[in-house]
Amino acid sequence: MISINNLTFHFGSRTLYEDANLHIKPKDKIGLVGLNGTGKSTLLRLLVGEYKPDGGSIQMSRDTTLGFLNQDLLSYDTHESILKVAMQAFEEALQLQKQIDEVLHEMETNYQDEHIDKLAKLQEQFEALDGYNIQVKAEEILEGLGFTTEELQQPLKTFSGGWRMRVMLAKILLQKPSLLLLDEPTNHLDLPSIKWIETYLSAYEGALVIVSHDREFLDKTTNTTVEVSGQKLNVYAGNYSFYLEEKELRNEIQKGAYENQQQQIKQAEQFIARFKAKATKAKQAQSRMKALEKMDRIEDVAADAPVVNFKFQFNVQPGRNILRLENMSKSYGDKLIFQNTHVNIERGDKIALIGANGKGKSTLMRIIAGDEPIKGDRQLGHNVIMAFYAQHQLESLNVENEILQEMVQAGSKRTEMELRGVLGSFLFTGDTVFKKIKVLSGGEKSRVALAKTLISEANFLLLDEPTNHLDMQSVNILIQALEQYEGTFVVISHDRYFVESVANKIWYIENHELKEYPGTYHEYEYWMEQREKDAKRSGQQQQASAAAKAQAKPKPTPSQQQELKQELKKANQKLKQVEGLVNELEVKLKNCENKLALPSTYADPNALHEATQQFNKVKAQLDKEQAAWEQLMEQVDELENQLK
Repeated sequence: MISINNLTFHFGSRTLYEDANLHIKPKDKIGLVGLNGTGKSTLLRLLVGEYKPDGGSIQMSRDTTLGFLNQDLLSYDTHESILKVAMQAFEEALQLQKQIDEVLHEMETNYQDEHIDKLAKLQEQFEALDGYNIQVKAEEILEGLGFTTEELQQPLKTFSGGWRMRVMLAKILLQKPSLLLLDEPTNHLDLPSIKWIETYLSAYEGALVIVSHDREFLDKTTNTTVEVSGQKLNVYAGNYSFYLEEKELRNEIQKGAYENQQQQIKQAEQFIARFKAKATKAKQAQSRMKALEKMDRIEDVAADAPVVNFKFQFNVQPGRNILRLENMSKSYGDKLIFQNTHVNIERGDKIALIGANGKGKSTLMRIIAGDEPIKGDRQLGHNVIMAFYAQHQLESLNVENEILQEMVQAGSKRTEMELRGVLGSFLFTGDTVFKKIKVLSGGEKSRVALAKTLISEANFLLLDEPTNHLDMQSVNILIQALEQYEGTFVVISHDRYFVESVANKIWYIENHELKEYPGTYHEYEYWMEQREKDAKRSGQQQQASAAAKAQAKPKPTPSQQQELKQELKKANQKLKQVEGLVNELEVKLKNCENKLALPSTYADPNALHEATQQFNKVKAQLDKEQAAWEQLMEQVDELENQLK
């Protein structure tokens, strides 16, 4: 399918790939992983031809088609509905539909044999492309990605960047390329949509290459992991969890080989230093020097799993109750968000708020923070010092400050070395700490704001999507930091591994109320699955009970039976009449069709118009009588059942 041979690529003065090799076969499901900046997204752009290799080759079979989802697609803008944008995937079918409409329009005034032949061919091609179902397919995928039926007709312009990205993802999935290239596809998806696309990709017939920081998503969608490391593409024959285990084993083997070789080198160097000046041993010493020069040096194992090197500090201990909301209600105009909701956060709670977008998760965070007016009572506990991280917090950054300067001014009284350690955990190393805030990307600003939140002396943290824009190593740093945090926090996240690692309570919103599950995410997920199974089983039992009651209903009395028989007799008589009328109309319709098929009818515009009108009139009558016949049949069946 695709063969990458001895790939070499430089980005400016940096070498991203040097003699790298990879073969992508049909149906491969590849997770592309590696440290930030190693060239994962660059490889995807090399595959689609946006970048050209500096050396080596990328060979692709002729029948290979590519679909590339990347963050650049956020800039696409149009007044067309999201349904029409998604349906652009069916370019050939849409072009045929346009031609069919043109031919039909032409036939209204110029009914010729050549037009009939052309229409038949176009319709045959359109049907071969399953053209009559393209709208249904587009609706199914868009709704799977979280759009409501009503939203499908809304213009793309009216949606935020995250929702636009879902539309572009839907369009790419509908194209069904032989190789899907997905760069952080879960960045703008909520949990239900992530689960939906996991199921979709698991059954996808083509090949996939996915770059993602969501390790559980990779586990459920990939069967091969390719690590970008040391300017090479290293293949592991399993999903992300397999890769972690296998890599640890490889590292142990490499570490042992490295240490053995270092011991050999040390012994050889000691021998050379001791005997190179002695005539009797000089020849042996020279031989060992040459052997050292020719030796293929084994590299030491690089430490790519950073360990958190800072600790939270807060000197003020809060009381037992952190925050309470009593009888809280919240609406935006006619849109109800919460009603009669009660919230109780106690010291030491590690809470994850999960669920679909649009349910009110971020609204609840703002309510807890005191930034949103509500109906009801909000009580903040004694000595509670709060810090709130959310995307809008980026506006509070001083754009003229350097990154390190912004951290110093956060007022944590930490040393420069401590602050550099924190920034290093969030990918700001070396001289990058002297970059001005105004030149940073949105993702980089998010990481600065998150670092500021973590060095505050707050004993209560509110974190809204803190893992966005973080790679796996930085997510692990955040997990380690929150695991050793002695305060209380509420976090919104769609990253299931992150939630499972840090939370001891799960919040979810149901029927405009906040509900709590007192356990980990995996325990909550199992509980929800069982609840859904129980609900389904209960529904089936209710249906069976209703059917049993219907079967067990008392038989009609003799007088009631007589009335039912009379009704049945009348219904059968009426049914017979309608059947006769339907038969007559079917004969008439056949005659109309025969008349329309005559060449003499086509030759006379007036005759064609009259024949078409007659056909439409008979067809309408037939449809009406057939509907009446179906109703009478149902009535007869019902009466017969009552008499049984």
